[in-house]
Amino acid sequence: MNKNRLEAFSDGVLAIIITIMVLELRVPAEPTWHSLLEEMPTLFSYVLSFIFVGIYWNNHHHMLHLAGRISGGILWANLHLLFWLSLFPFTTRWLNSADLAEVPVLVYGLNLLLAAIAFYVLKSALIRQQGRGGPLDVALGRDWKGKASPILYLLGMGLSLVHPALGLGVYSGVAALWLIPDRRVERFLAHGTEPHGQSTGPEPRG
Repeated sequence: MNKNRLEAFSDGVLAIIITIMVLELRVPAEPTWHSLLEEMPTLFSYVLSFIFVGIYWNNHHHMLHLAGRISGGILWANLHLLFWLSLFPFTTRWLNSADLAEVPVLVYGLNLLLAAIAFYVLKSALIRQQGRGGPLDVALGRDWKGKASPILYLLGMGLSLVHPALGLGVYSGVAALWLIPDRRVERFLAHGTEPHGQSTGPEPRG
């Protein structure tokens, strides 16, 4: 399969996920500030989930930009990732309706953890397709944020047993960590080559 088709399909699924989540937002019962404030927890969970979906979309786009051939294994790894992301509307809605109950916060963290693992599986499949030392492997480097995120999700799930708000705090911290601009792929493309060997731009000036 052409990687552009895979990316277009993934973009469509992510767009539907965001649409479903925004449809869960309720209009305040009354035209007052107090009524709007009552909906703030729901709005916060939507914003948090929207940020996570946006982070995956951004990193997915960067990875596929450096990808070469798309194998059957990569197709299934991509579907595996999309499956866990497609559960975000469900876990977000449960989080909203349960008023910071322990189990929904734990399940939300589990959803985040499994999505992170699925993204790692997809990344590994793409790197394996190119081989070690390929464009994607070089561009991502040690990928410390990708390795630290599952550990932080587990920490958040553990803290949720102490108090659910602590778990949500850790999940929000991971989102903030990924919002810090990550220009590894851009730097690689500025000074490296495309997967098929074409120049990515003007030669660096000496």
